[in-house]
Amino acid sequence: MKVLDTLTRNRPWSWSFLAAFLTWAVTAAYISGSGGLALASTALSFATFFVMVGIGQMFVITLGPGNVDLSIPSTITLSAVVAMMVMGGDNAMILPGFLAAVVVGALVGLFNYGLIRVLSIPPIIATMSSSFLVQSSAIALGRGVKIKPPSALEWVSTAKIAGLPVLSLGVVLFALGMAVLLNRTVYGRSVTAFGQNVRAAWLAGVPVEQIRYLTYTLSAVLAAVCGVFLAGFSGGSSLNMGEEYLLASIAVVVIGGSSIAGGNSNVPGIYGSALFLFLLVAMLNTFGAAAGVRLILTGLIIVGVVTFAGGRKESR
Repeated sequence: MKVLDTLTRNRPWSWSFLAAFLTWAVTAAYISGSGGLALASTALSFATFFVMVGIGQMFVITLGPGNVDLSIPSTITLSAVVAMMVMGGDNAMILPGFLAAVVVGALVGLFNYGLIRVLSIPPIIATMSSSFLVQSSAIALGRGVKIKPPSALEWVSTAKIAGLPVLSLGVVLFALGMAVLLNRTVYGRSVTAFGQNVRAAWLAGVPVEQIRYLTYTLSAVLAAVCGVFLAGFSGGSSLNMGEEYLLASIAVVVIGGSSIAGGNSNVPGIYGSALFLFLLVAMLNTFGAAAGVRLILTGLIIVGVVTFAGGRKESR
């Protein structure tokens, strides 16, 4: 226990991987056979999308109390709708479709920042308000029509090599790059300084408003990219495709060991907690828990982690 406590204190993200492994082990033992390997492969596939949006949300939460992006689900939906309309099922239009989705994300990030900066609306209210407008735009454009993604995009989103999802391998490399961005660049250190003390950061010469703008834009762009790959994975865009990523994008940040008070975050924990969240639901499904029970237990676990994390930061 002492070794485990030391490990989780020095590397707060490590316990999320431990929890994911234990959850997988219990479920694999219950289903036996080769089902455990199939479960691990499926977990890697679905965790990929949680990681994409979770990293963007992590940068926003790192800015400090009150900073959270609630427009992620609607951004996923709108970007997927726009990308599928531009691509039209044609492999030759994949790049223009991706660029269109990125533009959508950049515009959502700019709009969120404008509400926060120009109108002085608290971030949580600003992003919640913009989410209604973005979702309404998706509804107006989509009109319930599901456009099939190009075959190449569908392959990248669903293909596996030696049992490992191709997209998950790419996201691992992406996460490593984001870890470098957070810990080794001027931008990443400025985000951390912003979250620790915004006035001190400003006095030290950090362009705080520029950092805030870039961070909200980064979150929206990553949500947009997630939307495109999610559309490829699920066979097209749909108007409710982003719903589950509202709570999940916040949960993976907190469970992964990042501080909900801002100024102290890590990228590895995003991946560990993404795997844990999926495997937790899979375990409850395997044991036959009803939908209501699954939601209650998942919520209680998240609340428990938030309480634990808050207490740990105060006692340190």
